[in-house]
Amino acid sequence: MFSLLRSIWISLAATALALGCIAPVAWSADTSSAPPAPAKGETAAADTKTDTQSSFIYKLTMADRLRVVVYGEPDLATITRIDARGNINLFLVGDVHVAGCTVNEAQRIIEAAYHDGRFLRSPQATISVEDYAPRTVTVDGQVKAPGSISLPVESTLTVYQAIIRAGGFTDVAKGSAVQVTRLMPDGTKKVFTVDVDSLIKGKGKTRERDDSLLLEPGDIIYVPERLI
Repeated sequence: MFSLLRSIWISLAATALALGCIAPVAWSADTSSAPPAPAKGETAAADTKTDTQSSFIYKLTMADRLRVVVYGEPDLATITRIDARGNINLFLVGDVHVAGCTVNEAQRIIEAAYHDGRFLRSPQATISVEDYAPRTVTVDGQVKAPGSISLPVESTLTVYQAIIRAGGFTDVAKGSAVQVTRLMPDGTKKVFTVDVDSLIKGKGKTRERDDSLLLEPGDIIYVPERLI
């Protein structure tokens, strides 16, 4: 009897569904507890900060104190400081120029020195920074607090951030033509021009380099005076 009633009920339900009397149930995820999506401007700012930090790679500089180890050669291990010429002095090979190099680049240079000098067949060098040299940049010209600014250890600042730390522009500053002078590893000087004013005011003409130029120790930032 029960089976007969069940068959009749299933038949009636199928007929009603076919005639549109019963709507199929659609299941959907409950989004009431989902966090709100971040604003477009907040997302862009976060992406820019992340890109700036991730693009920084520390470069060795004068007065950094390094520990150099060559795998399997304990007699070659040493702790040395980068001198004023950008060199470190190593056993057997003598002076090796590493200032301005990343740690990985310096390791390859040391390996090449031992290999090319025919001291080792397949050297494997490892460098660790035992003591970081003071890392500063100079901000001069039309800023409210000119002087030296310390860079974070194993990190850096953008030109815009350095200007903010120097108190910001004076009323007569030409913020669209801030100059950054940098001494290159080969001894030459390179000058970058950065439109910090557009970065501060959020103008659309900002160039990508203006917000991505990362400062290096010894950089000199000069803010010229605006012609009135």
